[in-house]
Amino acid sequence: MSELVTGEAVALELRPARLPSRALAVLLDLVAAMAVYVAVTIVLVTSTASLDEAAQTALSIATFVLVLVGAPIAVETLSHGRSLGKMACGLRVVRDDGGPIRFRHALVRGLIGVIEILMTFGVVACIASFVSARGRRLGDVFAGTLVVRERIPVARTGFVPPPPPWLAGRFSGLDLSAVPDGLWLAVRQYLTRMQQLDPQVGWSMAGRLASDLAERTGAPVPQGVPPAAYLAAVVQERQARESRRAFGSGSASPPDPAGEGPPGVYGAPASDVPPVVAPGAASESSGGRRPVEVPEMQEVPEGDRPGTGFVPPA
Repeated sequence: MSELVTGEAVALELRPARLPSRALAVLLDLVAAMAVYVAVTIVLVTSTASLDEAAQTALSIATFVLVLVGAPIAVETLSHGRSLGKMACGLRVVRDDGGPIRFRHALVRGLIGVIEILMTFGVVACIASFVSARGRRLGDVFAGTLVVRERIPVARTGFVPPPPPWLAGRFSGLDLSAVPDGLWLAVRQYLTRMQQLDPQVGWSMAGRLASDLAERTGAPVPQGVPPAAYLAAVVQERQARESRRAFGSGSASPPDPAGEGPPGVYGAPASDVPPVVAPGAASESSGGRRPVEVPEMQEVPEGDRPGTGFVPPA
């Protein structure tokens, strides 16, 4: 992915087209242009047989320039960067800021393309595209353009595995108000892809994310709880709070054991894990020395829960 910054300071993530797809698109464009050029030449030779040699040579040069140079420029300008070959390969020419190209961009690309594609049989264009980090040829560099891929395979929506049943209700007292949106996104991305990671790498990544999350919440990760299971349980607690905020306290239902993730994802259950509550929460009868415990699988009324101050991201 290539990050482009627009004039409004908005970062766009675009996938630049590489040499194989660009070469195929150029080849298709050249085949189409040569077919049109041959057809037009045959018509001109037939219709201008009575003219002298100088006139026929001038018409031949004009036909070459108009068909092989002018036509691609016109097509890219009118189609906003999509020639016949690029449409077939799912490519498009855009400006450096991600916007559609105009006539001047297509003109510069077309004129320099005569030298680096037609006159050198594409050798210069291939070398420049191979060396460039974004796969740009000289025409793109001078015109300030970039060829990007429009058709990108749609990835399957990541499924966040639910936490194991033995962690249900353990983190209902955590204060999630200080957890930034970026950390939530990182945790979710890890949970959706942890089956694709190397076990050792995935365990290390889960440990770092769990440490960051515990630092933000102010409560350490309970002993005996695998980092991935801890992350999944906290994410489910956040989703439950969002549901209660949006639909009321009656909409949040206990997790379904049938929806448990694949066996062996989080490790063995830890039955001796105590409930986790926000730091500083203490019972009135003990004088502030004992945390308020929430029994497992027991719904706590909305009014008795500690306020989190959590606001769902936009």
